[in-house]
Amino acid sequence: MSLNDEVMLLRQVPYFGRIDACKLKLLAFTSSRVCYEPGQTIFHQGDASEAAYVVLRGTADIVATAPGGEMIIGEASAGTMIGEMCLVSDAPRVSTVRATSVLELLRIPRDSFLRLIADNPRMSFEFSRALAETIRDKAAGLARQLARRPERIV
Repeated sequence: MSLNDEVMLLRQVPYFGRIDACKLKLLAFTSSRVCYEPGQTIFHQGDASEAAYVVLRGTADIVATAPGGEMIIGEASAGTMIGEMCLVSDAPRVSTVRATSVLELLRIPRDSFLRLIADNPRMSFEFSRALAETIRDKAAGLARQLARRPERIV
């Protein structure tokens, strides 16, 4: 995949859809490709966060561990961004991501991303807007899941 192909893929990711192609090219250039086999873990819940990933090819499960065990809370496929919260937060990972097929990712280091948005207020705004929409959508999905549970949460 060429740098221009990576830029085209980044443009399809909601976080980067409204960002200038020149900025996306710089982001793609400072990123690296990584590959995982089925069953391999990309990162674990509780790990330190140093990078986010865009799925170029393949699928992965997003898993949360709770006192009752593991629960698959989502799936990532081509065009999905995973670990995006780490780009703006030093908090540990909130989930584990495990490859379910051969998985090719674009690894975006936090320090490269932060340098890029520091020089580009519009990019910072667009990323923040998309992140807020993601948080809203995830909260709504969690509320729907909880509403289907037979026990009442107080």
